[in-house]
Amino acid sequence: MHPKIANLADGLKETLVALRRDLHCYPEPGWTEFRTASLVVKKLKELGYEVHYGSEVIKEEAMMGVPTPEELARRQKQALEQGADPEIVARMEGGKTGVMAILDTGRPGPTLGFRFDMDANDVEEARDPDHRPFAQGFASKNPGAMHACGHDAHTAIGLGLAEVLVGIKDELKGRIKLVFQPAEEGVRGARAMVEAGVVDDVDYMLGIHVGISNRRVGQVVCGGQGFLATTKLDVTFTGVPAHAGGEPEAGHNALLAAATAALNLHAISRHSGGATRINVGTLVAGSGRNVIPSRAEMKIETRGATTELNDFVRERAYKILQGAALMHEVEVEIKETGAALGGEVSASLAQKLADIAKTVPGVTEVTEFGPAGGSEDYSYFMARVQELGGQATYVILGTEIAAGHHNARFDINEDVLPLGVKFLGEVAYRLSTTLPPTR
Repeated sequence: MHPKIANLADGLKETLVALRRDLHCYPEPGWTEFRTASLVVKKLKELGYEVHYGSEVIKEEAMMGVPTPEELARRQKQALEQGADPEIVARMEGGKTGVMAILDTGRPGPTLGFRFDMDANDVEEARDPDHRPFAQGFASKNPGAMHACGHDAHTAIGLGLAEVLVGIKDELKGRIKLVFQPAEEGVRGARAMVEAGVVDDVDYMLGIHVGISNRRVGQVVCGGQGFLATTKLDVTFTGVPAHAGGEPEAGHNALLAAATAALNLHAISRHSGGATRINVGTLVAGSGRNVIPSRAEMKIETRGATTELNDFVRERAYKILQGAALMHEVEVEIKETGAALGGEVSASLAQKLADIAKTVPGVTEVTEFGPAGGSEDYSYFMARVQELGGQATYVILGTEIAAGHHNARFDINEDVLPLGVKFLGEVAYRLSTTLPPTR
């Protein structure tokens, strides 16, 4: 391994821990990462990167599941009160909280891309003395929000990598893009950055995640596989209210339409081509026992082992929702509020990374391919890079965790932070001097 990368990364440990804990204190859910993104922009500019953010890297028409204007304004005000830079935040109006930084070495070589997600979960953090963030004073200060999936660690690793790359810039070739993505939770944010073209010139692309099914620092999976394609749907049925006893025939029952749809959605046929899923997560309807319900709201998700299998379920779900509305003479509105693709990592790139990982001090167990778990909208970045002739993979950095992902007691072993920076720094160094894939 390059000794300078190792020394730089090891020397950043205290800084990385402090940064991760600061981010953990101020978690921001998807499309409201105003303080987080402001901090990222400032640090990258201080390091000398060419930094793009806001509408430069987010295509508004492709944003999914954006909070209400009122919620965005509330979160923006909160971010400013918690130290966000007002000028930077102003350029992120409407939730455009993505950031992309470029390090151009000025020498011919490939373009590398690294994706780091920044958003938090809608989880109330535990306030017990045996929960380390609470006991040591860095638990969430924002009610109803928590970094319960490790994205605070991802952001810290990304900024640590940025610093290491500057330290070895004279030895690198080509260009390196660091992509800090909003709204990964609910798979809402990647598509808007991809459609803004941020990775269209990338030859080698990496996404990272800490933990998942790898529960020891030192474990590295170089090709996380098995992404489930998914679609998130918000559905509203609108009917006509009426007196349930006096004139029931005058009403059009939105609750019954939703109930009809719910039962039939779960009756969608399985598929011989692979695993499929559907879930009606919520159904809220009605206003009183003697009123024909005029409104019903549902939150639904479909999943498939491939994009095609998910499309199979999603298309049938639309037909069932529309058919239930027709049957009960109500209106239906269907909004896609999140989505991710299926896909496979580039095997040759995963194998290259495995060879690199074996040279990194602190890496104790290297796996070329392993389960990534669930759905990830990094799949949009991966698919775009591969579609344009590049290679992409998904890296899992093992860490001990205090509780499962999305749990109120989630916490990590912070030793993963400098190790992650060290590994990614070595990857950047080695790949930057590799010939790009033939396009």
